[in-house]
Amino acid sequence: MDLNNFGNAVLFTFHIIFCILKACFGLLLPSRRKDLRGEVVLITGGGRGIGRHLGKEFAKHGAKKLILWGRTERCLKETCEEISLTTGAECHYFLCDVANREEVYKQAKVVREKVGDVTILVNNAAVVHGRSLMASDDDALMKTQHINTLGQFWTTKAFLPRMLELCHGHVVCINSILSLSSIPGAIDYCTSKASSLAFMESLTLGLLDCPGVGCTTVLPFHTNTDMFQGMRVRFPQLFPPLNPELVAQRTVDAVRTNTPFIYLPWTMHALVILKSFLPQAALEEIQRFSGCYTCMDTFKGRT
Repeated sequence: MDLNNFGNAVLFTFHIIFCILKACFGLLLPSRRKDLRGEVVLITGGGRGIGRHLGKEFAKHGAKKLILWGRTERCLKETCEEISLTTGAECHYFLCDVANREEVYKQAKVVREKVGDVTILVNNAAVVHGRSLMASDDDALMKTQHINTLGQFWTTKAFLPRMLELCHGHVVCINSILSLSSIPGAIDYCTSKASSLAFMESLTLGLLDCPGVGCTTVLPFHTNTDMFQGMRVRFPQLFPPLNPELVAQRTVDAVRTNTPFIYLPWTMHALVILKSFLPQAALEEIQRFSGCYTCMDTFKGRT
C-alpha cells in the first residue's frame, strides 16, 4: 500500500469513528428541529388511518398547506374538514389512485396549478390482502405491488424534480417492519414493503449530494388501524400495537430532524441485529414462539 492510499484509509477510519460518536451524542443531546411553517405537504392515503393523523400532525406544527390524496372522497372530505376546523390550516383533497401513473402525473399538475409546489411528499398509501400466495388472486397481487411500490415511483418522479430545483424538499415513506421480517399470510404486503424499502435506501443515497432535499423512511411495528384489523399478536403485553397518533408524531419529528430511517418502537432495532448473526433455524424458532406464523389467521382488515 502506497503512502497516499494509507493516508486515505486512516482518514476514512477516523471519519467513521467521528460519525459513530456524532450519532451517539445525538441520542443524548436534543436535535435541532427545522420549522415546518411555509411547507406544502402532500400525503397519499390521507383520508384515514396513519395518513389522517399525519395530516393533523403536520398542521399542528404549522404546515402552510395540506394536500390529501386518496380513492375515497368521503374519507378525504371528512379529514380535510377536520384538519381545517381544528387547526385552521389550509387543506385540500384530490381523488387520485397512485397505482395509476397517468392519473398521478395529471393530478400532480393540478396540484401545482391550484395549490403550489409540494415541498414535503409523504408516500403513505398502501393495501394488504392478507392471504397466502396460492390463495391470492393474481389481480390482487398486482394491485398491492402497484399501490405499495410503484405508486412511490410515480409520486416521487412527479414532485422531486421541483424540490431539486428549489434545493428544498423532503420525501417520506411510511414503510413497515415487515419489510425486514416477513410473516406468512401477507406475502403481497411483505414483498411490496421490501421493494419500497430498497427504493428509499437507493433514493436516500442518491440525494446525499443534493443540498436541502432529504428522505425519511418510517418502519413501524403492527399499527392499530382498520387496515390490519384482526391481526393477532401472541404477546400483546410485550408487543402492543402502535397507536397511529404516535406513528404520525414520530414521523413528523423525524422530518424535522432530517432522520433518514426510524424504527417503531425502538426495540425493533434488536430484530435487525439478530437477523445479522443468528442462524436461520434460530430465527424460525423465534418467529414460531412469538406467533408470527399464525398472526394473520384471524385477519379481517380493510383492503
